[in-house]
Amino acid sequence: MGRPDDADEIAAAWRRERPGTPTESIGVVTRIWQLGKLFADDRRRVLAELDIDRGTMDLLSVLRRAGPPYALTTRTLAERTLVTAGAISQRVARAEAAGLVTRAPGGTGRRAVTVTLTAAGHAEIERVVDRVLRREVELLSGLPPAGRADLARDLSALLDDLIERLGPPARTGE
Repeated sequence: MGRPDDADEIAAAWRRERPGTPTESIGVVTRIWQLGKLFADDRRRVLAELDIDRGTMDLLSVLRRAGPPYALTTRTLAERTLVTAGAISQRVARAEAAGLVTRAPGGTGRRAVTVTLTAAGHAEIERVVDRVLRREVELLSGLPPAGRADLARDLSALLDDLIERLGPPARTGE
């Protein structure tokens, strides 16, 4: 274990102020929140340097990972990005105005819309994803590869357990 940090200090303070209060979660949960904030802040900086917003990158990434023909319905996009239909609609409108996607009627419902990655959108996500993922590998370089694999496995197990007990994460309006 490394140097004492905020999580250790928070747990110690609760043990001092409320002996008997369960504090064993603090070392995990507080550090996950702190890591999430650090990763999000860093990604925001990288995306600002690349002149792309998080929502557009998320939209283009989901379409690119879908494989040829790089097209999905707005319903599927909302499911895969964990955002509301309204948020997807806004993201698609911005990306369409920038020439990164097209949208057309499609699917089975009257209001079904299919969103397709354009050549410009494909080029943009290729440019962005390499930079973002390389940066995240740099951020993880403080852990040895085996430690990264162990952490990924443990986090996956925790996530699976929590989804089973609590349900999937709520969609956001971002």
